[in-house]
Amino acid sequence: MLHNISLYPGLTEEQLCRFFPEKEATAKTLLAHMLKEGRVYRAENCRYYANQEARNNADKDLSRCVWVLLDFIDQVEYHTVAEFPAAILCFANGELYEIVPIPQGKETMICQLLHKPQKDAGKRIVVVEDTSQIELLDIPQVAGFCTVAEDGTVSYYKKEAALES
Repeated sequence: MLHNISLYPGLTEEQLCRFFPEKEATAKTLLAHMLKEGRVYRAENCRYYANQEARNNADKDLSRCVWVLLDFIDQVEYHTVAEFPAAILCFANGELYEIVPIPQGKETMICQLLHKPQKDAGKRIVVVEDTSQIELLDIPQVAGFCTVAEDGTVSYYKKEAALES
């Protein structure tokens, strides 16, 4: 639990508990115990941090990517923070995945970064703020696109292939 709070600063209690499928009650108890002992910090926004300084590093894009990770956490063998432009790197069902957030207005820059050859690049799950961004994106190795609602609900999309005439 502490490892997840350190890796992904600013997660909610619901997100932290969902890392432990079918053990949410135990996770909630552990979180309360760690909070009482001062091992973690809960800000007024009800998000958890390893300490008060970690709050400055919190990132809403990372939190949205964690919701995507949690959507298939029961299939995940390993996960960690990734290098920009990806936010999270994970192995699921024997495959490597990068979860890549794309803020509105950054489509061109991130597309260019992802077109550079990368060794060991996995499949990419691209998190967009709005579905209108999808048509602006030309990214190799995309498994799918998704949006994340405020409540953590993830909706998935595939880009339609252009029909050749």
